[in-house]
Amino acid sequence: MNEMMKVKLGSRCERLVVMCPVLLHFLLLAALNSDSAADPQGNNAGLKFIVAFPENIAHYYPIPPQNKIQITALHSNTQVTFKMFTYGTSTETLSAGQSKEFLPDVKLELKKEEISSETLTITSTEKIIVHATSLKHNSVQTALVIPTDQLGKEYLVPPVPRIPGTNDNVTLDVTERRPFRLVIISGDQPTKVTVEGAETREVSLRPQQVAQILLQEAAELRAVRADQPVAVLLTHSCAIRLNCTCGLLLTRLSPATQEQLRFFIPPFLAKNASGETFLLLSKEDSTTIEAFDPNSPLVETTGSVVLYRPGFLLTLIPEKDFASCFVVSRIQGMQSFAVIMVHKDFTDGVRIRKDPLGSPDWQELRGTEFVSTAVELDLETNVIWHTSSKMAVYFVGKHGTALYGNPAPIVSRTPDFRGCVLAPEVVKIGEVVDGWRESVKYCRDNDLQLVSFSRTVNVMQIHKELVQVKNDSMREAWIGMRRSSQTGEWYWLNNDPVTDTNWEEGEPGTEDDGQCAIMSLESGKDFGWRDEDCCKAALPVCYRRPVLFPL
Repeated sequence: MNEMMKVKLGSRCERLVVMCPVLLHFLLLAALNSDSAADPQGNNAGLKFIVAFPENIAHYYPIPPQNKIQITALHSNTQVTFKMFTYGTSTETLSAGQSKEFLPDVKLELKKEEISSETLTITSTEKIIVHATSLKHNSVQTALVIPTDQLGKEYLVPPVPRIPGTNDNVTLDVTERRPFRLVIISGDQPTKVTVEGAETREVSLRPQQVAQILLQEAAELRAVRADQPVAVLLTHSCAIRLNCTCGLLLTRLSPATQEQLRFFIPPFLAKNASGETFLLLSKEDSTTIEAFDPNSPLVETTGSVVLYRPGFLLTLIPEKDFASCFVVSRIQGMQSFAVIMVHKDFTDGVRIRKDPLGSPDWQELRGTEFVSTAVELDLETNVIWHTSSKMAVYFVGKHGTALYGNPAPIVSRTPDFRGCVLAPEVVKIGEVVDGWRESVKYCRDNDLQLVSFSRTVNVMQIHKELVQVKNDSMREAWIGMRRSSQTGEWYWLNNDPVTDTNWEEGEPGTEDDGQCAIMSLESGKDFGWRDEDCCKAALPVCYRRPVLFPL
């Protein structure tokens, strides 16, 4: 019910102020996934991260690790601080869109202790994305590091793959034959962790500590539950690969969910190894290992799915976690790929930085409406985004014959034809009917501005959003244009030049007809403009431009 009241505002006009019962606004926000409730864009960026480097091959191996941290800043003047257990602290300042490598101390690698404090803490003044690379000799693995405010409290333990020479004759005395292990990393709080199974384990962790739990077959460990958020990695320090060589296996597990999820498997992930590729499925009450079938690249389950092929573990991305913009960094000296999966009707909208894909070889995922392609990366940092849809992107590297990789870091879940959105645009029809000058103030008080249609590329997008937020009772609204009192020329409040216009027929009139621009909201009027007395009572259209990641 609208309440009407006449208010004297102390100016030369009397105005009607309408107190609307509902705030009418439209905010382009993507749905949040279970991992990302702390960030309205649902991305993998954050202000604090805790990193642990699992034992690679063996901690006593004579070649020191060459572990790396890749930091990507989303905003300008981002100060990043690295605190390495007892090995010191350092600080770097990054600009928006800049990626930079950080080399931690070579001693910062887990050994075989069950509880360890060998962690790296990364804090930042603005949100960043963190990607970790574990490299020793020919053994390399990567992982996306999740911010502490996006960690989970419950994880399902996948079944471990059967690897001849590794877990067909398990022993604690030989590195290659030791069991797989869970690496559990605590956040900012003291944490109690329970690993449930036939033989339940309980551990207590101080902030930023690590627990390593061996996955002995007899223990039948099935779930990790903690009273505070934790990160959980599935790892083996030296699993047998090819030609009797061994190397690190590593993947970050996703928090548990009871939702029915759909997982699509791009053919590239099983290329040249389809007979040796398996899917590790974990649900609340069971685990299974299934051979990958290229004729059935879709898995539906209430749990999680991890892909295994010799030398490679990869947690798959469920369809609900598809996004619109990713940042993928190439590893120097190695082949690096972006594996892109998108609906077959939206392949034309994929961009790498400002350019469409050159001549992609889209491969059909049989029995689905999705296709995928692998694009070799030439640039050090690659922004991959979609103009109108969501997609999945994996980073996959190749070192010799072995693959490694992880789900690509998400920058945004909001598709936009203008680029990679850090903060979505806002279009809001205000609550108060008032004059043009008061409407300007109303928008500014809400950290917005009276809308300007100075950029042709934005006009249709804003019109589309207005159709969704207006109702039939709304006839007209103020926009951010008025006539100069000195020259009589029209100008935009945002100081952009007046180029394309949308005046109704016969508009604008003379200077005596009106000094301010008002826009029609009536159906069939195509949002046409006319000049009007600035004291006329009307609703404002307030606006904020999207914030885009530098391309």
